[in-house]
Amino acid sequence: MFTKITEQPSLYNDLEQKSTRELLEEINTEDQKVALAVQRAIPQIEKLVDAIVPRMKQGGRIFYMGAGTSGRLGVLDASEIPPTFGMPPTWVIGLIAGGDTALRNPVENAEDHKQRGWEELEAHHICDKDTVIGIAASGTTPYVIAALEQARAHGILTGCITSNPDSPMAAASDIPIEMIVGPEFVTGSSRMKSGTGQKMILNMISTSVMIKMGRVKGNKMVNMQLSNAKLVDRGTRMIMEETLLEYDRAKDLLLLHGSVKKAVEEYNKG
Repeated sequence: MFTKITEQPSLYNDLEQKSTRELLEEINTEDQKVALAVQRAIPQIEKLVDAIVPRMKQGGRIFYMGAGTSGRLGVLDASEIPPTFGMPPTWVIGLIAGGDTALRNPVENAEDHKQRGWEELEAHHICDKDTVIGIAASGTTPYVIAALEQARAHGILTGCITSNPDSPMAAASDIPIEMIVGPEFVTGSSRMKSGTGQKMILNMISTSVMIKMGRVKGNKMVNMQLSNAKLVDRGTRMIMEETLLEYDRAKDLLLLHGSVKKAVEEYNKG
């Protein structure tokens, strides 16, 4: 039987009577459980990453889908791929129930629209090289589940991240990731431990996929976008380390070629 652990009562009570220190320490105690829950989910995360990479090498994309906090975290992870790894924004796409308005304000009943998710995927011309990853702490969000079911019916790889075991969303996914963090500090507030764990897993998926796609060299973001002075400085120092050039010359090379990787490649050509 499907049980929503995410809705079970908090292990703590009379929160309004606690001191600030007590609240912070107890929240931190709960947060420490998240990394262990994510660790237990690594075999499924590995399986999903290893299924995504060959698809992306053929031109496939990743679509994150969620509502509320879960949707916002998917959009956040997707939006960080271009500046971090120099990939086009069309490679990893975050979709949230209710659209961009829902990033800042709740959109009433948006997560209950069953057909909307698949319609949005179709608008992106989704194909069988793509991957759809549903994100929902409860594992019951209709917007996400219906989209996963349609994607799967069309031969598209599906995965999900949920905080409840044996959820309807997991049943709709080829590779479900169940991260069981237990009841939230404030009962039902899945923006807390569940949200933290979702962010960790999204980091793991996107970072490991991008490394496998050749967007990192050694341990450095050699394809990052040069969108501010800090990143130009970081890139310049990477080139200095690779080529032993002086700072100004390395910076000129970086600005000329637009990325650390290309600058070093062109320099090595002589």
